[in-house]
Amino acid sequence: MTEEPPLSAREMIERLEPALSRARRVRAVTSLLSGLSGTAFMIALWAGEPGPLPGRTQVMFALLSVVCLAWACYGSWLLMRRVPLFATDRVIAAWIALAASLATTTALAVLAVRRGTGLVPVLAIGGLFVAAALVLAVRAHARRAALLRRARELTEAQPSTPRTHTSEN
Repeated sequence: MTEEPPLSAREMIERLEPALSRARRVRAVTSLLSGLSGTAFMIALWAGEPGPLPGRTQVMFALLSVVCLAWACYGSWLLMRRVPLFATDRVIAAWIALAASLATTTALAVLAVRRGTGLVPVLAIGGLFVAAALVLAVRAHARRAALLRRARELTEAQPSTPRTHTSEN
């Protein structure tokens, strides 16, 4: 009779969830391509202007280009990872979304105040985006903490002395 040796915590975790599942690859490629195409679009619009742009318009073009680049970097980082991420990818995506929504809401609020137009709609819609991103960030952190806690439990449950494969005749 042959008994299989017990799996280590790392092996058990890797069997539970592959590092690059199909859904993760699709999400990574989508982030990478949308970030790159958004960056190319913003730079093409910015460079294609016939005359000099006002300073705040250039700031907005730069801000939107940076947001698109952040999503492209996130997608490429996700594609390059070959280990279980323990929901780190979701935490990073939530922080990118939160930073982008805060920066965009702030910039639009400053523009609304300078122009004397409606600040309430900008803050209402921007507040919804910030609140949604904040909820995603809290959920991502909670999920990551739960996965790390479970990994710690599995690691602590492993015997300190490694077992060897034994077979009986």
